[in-house]
Amino acid sequence: QVQLVESGGGLVQTGGSLRLSCTASGRTSSTYKMGWFRQAPGKEREFVAAIRWSGGNIAYADSVKGRFTISRDNAKNTIFLQMNSLKPEDTAVYYCSLSTIQSGSYDYWGQGTQVTVSS
Repeated sequence: QVQLVESGGGLVQTGGSLRLSCTASGRTSSTYKMGWFRQAPGKEREFVAAIRWSGGNIAYADSVKGRFTISRDNAKNTIFLQMNSLKPEDTAVYYCSLSTIQSGSYDYWGQGTQVTVSS
């Protein structure tokens, strides 16, 4: 089993910045990639960014390219999401997720952290 704990959410004004962190614990040796997703009220959960654990390949949703940066610290089993130039439409609960080499699917999820951007 893998446990994911996010932190760093909060309230920020339009144009501001926040940095989210997610630390994985447990059976992390089979990590394939980790990612961030978000879910706004009344909307489906959507992909934000992901990073491969080996090689560091990165992908972003078009809506956050140029504003968000995902990074990792392999030694600490932690990923980060630096969010700059935040907009009200970025308001959502942000979830960290992990996929394993075995499944390739995002099988593990954190509890989520609220990000609110005021206009």
